[in-house]
Amino acid sequence: MTAEGLAAAGMTALTTVLVLFALIGAVPSLTMALQFVLVPFHAVANHYRRAAPYYPNVAVVVPAWNEAAVIGASIDRLMALDYPSDRVRVYVVDDASTDETPDVVRAKAVQYPGAVFHLRRERGGEGKAHTLNHGLRHVLAEDWMEALLIMDADVVYLPTSLRRMTRHLADPEVGAVTAYIREGSQRKTTLTRFIAFEYVLSELGARRAQNVLGAMACLAGGAQLHSRANLVDLGGAIDTSSLAEDTVTTFETQLAGRRVVLEPHAVVLAEEPDRVAGLWKQRLRWARGNVQVTKRYRHIWFRPWKRDRLSSVSFGLVWFSVLLLPVFMLLASVGLVGLYLIDSPLTSIIFRSLWISVGCAYLFSMALGAQLDPRTSRIAWREILLFPGLISMVVMLSAFFPGLFDERVPQLFGLRLTDTGYDVWNLAVFSWISLCMVAAWLIKLIDGTRAGSWLSPLLIYLIGYGPILCAITLDSYIKEARGAAMTWDKTEKRGKVLA
Repeated sequence: MTAEGLAAAGMTALTTVLVLFALIGAVPSLTMALQFVLVPFHAVANHYRRAAPYYPNVAVVVPAWNEAAVIGASIDRLMALDYPSDRVRVYVVDDASTDETPDVVRAKAVQYPGAVFHLRRERGGEGKAHTLNHGLRHVLAEDWMEALLIMDADVVYLPTSLRRMTRHLADPEVGAVTAYIREGSQRKTTLTRFIAFEYVLSELGARRAQNVLGAMACLAGGAQLHSRANLVDLGGAIDTSSLAEDTVTTFETQLAGRRVVLEPHAVVLAEEPDRVAGLWKQRLRWARGNVQVTKRYRHIWFRPWKRDRLSSVSFGLVWFSVLLLPVFMLLASVGLVGLYLIDSPLTSIIFRSLWISVGCAYLFSMALGAQLDPRTSRIAWREILLFPGLISMVVMLSAFFPGLFDERVPQLFGLRLTDTGYDVWNLAVFSWISLCMVAAWLIKLIDGTRAGSWLSPLLIYLIGYGPILCAITLDSYIKEARGAAMTWDKTEKRGKVLA
C-alpha cells in the first residue's frame, strides 16, 4: 500500500473512532428514555396482585448523630402513623451525640412508654452502617420484631406510608420494600426545587421502571422496610465496607432470591440541602458508594445467562449509563472536537444526531416525569424546563435549527461572525457537553463565597442541575482513585420539613 493509501486508511480509522466517541454521548439519555418507556407498564406489571393487608410487628431503627433539631418531631410522626400502635416500636440509635439528642429521645421514651427506646453508643463516628448494626443486634435479639424499617432521623412518613409498604411483605418472596422520598423542605429554593424534580425522575420514574424490569438498583436509605427473614438471611447486619450500605443490602437481597419493590404511594418527606456545597457533600458520598458497589459486584454485570435480574443486559445498561455518564460526555466532546479539527464533513451531521437524540430523550423524560407528581411539577416548572441548563438548551436548539445562533441571531443586530468567530462558536458548542462539568465545579466554588447565595441560583439555571450531578460523579472517581477516607459525612438538617 502506498503512503497516500496508508494515510487515507488512517484518516478513515480516526474518523470512525471519533464518530463512535461522539455518538456514545447519546447512550445515557437514550437509556433513560427507554427506561421511562417502561413506566406506564407499571400499571399492569406490578406487585399489587400479590400484596394484601398485612400488619407485622415493625421495629423502626433510626441512626442519630446530633439530631436534636429533628428527632422529636420524627418520633411524634411515627407514633401518629395509620398503623396499629401496639405494632410499632422505635429504636433510636444514638451515635455518641454531643447535643441534646439523648435528652430528647429519653423524653419521648417517657411520653411513649414501651414504644420508644434510646440505644446509646458511647463510641461513635464509625459510620452509619455501624450505628445501624448496633440497633439491629438489639432488635434481632428479641422475638417481637417481624419487619424492620430503617429510616433517617429527619424524614417524615405520611400517615398511610407504613401500611402501604407492609402490604407487600404479605408475599414471602418479597424481602424489602422502599418508598417515594419526596423533597419536603418548608422553604423552597432553586436547589431544593431541582432536587424535588430529580427525585420524581429517579424514584417515581426510574424505580417504577425497575419494578417492571424486576431488578431494583437501590432501596432509599431513609425508607427501607425488610422482612425479618430477609435480615436473618443477610447475616443480621448491614455491610460496613462501603459508603453505599443501602445499595449493598439491595443487591444482596436480590442475589439471595428475594424481590425488592418500590411502593410509589408510600410518601416520605425529607429536608434536602439548599446550598450546592451541602448537595455536593451528600451526593459525593452516594456516588463514591456506587463506584465501590460496581467493583464489588463486577462478577454480575452483563451476564444474562444467570438467573438473577441484576445480571441482565437491561439492568446493566441502566446502571452504567448513570455511573459512566461523565465518561460518555468526555468522549462525546473528544469525538466532536476531533471531527471538527480534521475538517470532517460528518461533523455537522454527527453533532445534530447527538444533540437531537439527547433533546428528544430529554423532552420525553421531562414530559412524562412532570405527570408522575403534579404537585411537585407545579412548584418546580422552571426547574423542569431548565434541568440541563439554559446553555445546553441553546446547544440543543442549534442542533434542531442549524444557523439559528451563529447566523440568524447576529443578523438581527446587523452583525456577522468572522471565520475566527465561527471557530470559537463551533468549538464551544462541540465542547459544552464536557465543559458544563467544569462550569458546575465553578458553581461549587462560587457557592462558598459571599456572593454565592444570590449568584449560585442564577448559575444553576444557566449551567444546569444535571451537569452538577455529573461533576459530582466525576469527583467520585477522583476521590476513589486517591483512596479518600470513608466517613459518615452527615448532611446538616434544621427540622424544616412540611407537616
